[in-house]
Amino acid sequence: MGELESINDSSSFHIQLLSKIIDMNQYPVIKLIIEHNLTRKEFNEMMDMIQGLNEAYELQKEEGLLDFTSLLIQFAGMLNEKLDPNQTIEALKLEGYYPLLMAEFSKILEDYDRKHRRR
Repeated sequence: MGELESINDSSSFHIQLLSKIIDMNQYPVIKLIIEHNLTRKEFNEMMDMIQGLNEAYELQKEEGLLDFTSLLIQFAGMLNEKLDPNQTIEALKLEGYYPLLMAEFSKILEDYDRKHRRR
């Protein structure tokens, strides 16, 4: 067990060193994954889920739907509990993942904030 702990300590140390020489702000999704300690499996599940939502978004958009709030709710509900939906959307948007879907989610959130700030 000591050898495994040593490997984990080394890996953690190496990641810390790399994060100091790389501008992690250029890679917000990777930064999010590291900061919230997502596993490869959790990352793959998240990306598969977003891919499915993106396909649903494209289909609904093609069919003329204008309100995609249900997709945002689905995203937030299915997102790994380690992640904040707003931060995740912003990171995905900044890094260029699913740009139309993330822009739509951001618009929905901005509209919601605007409506509820007035009250």
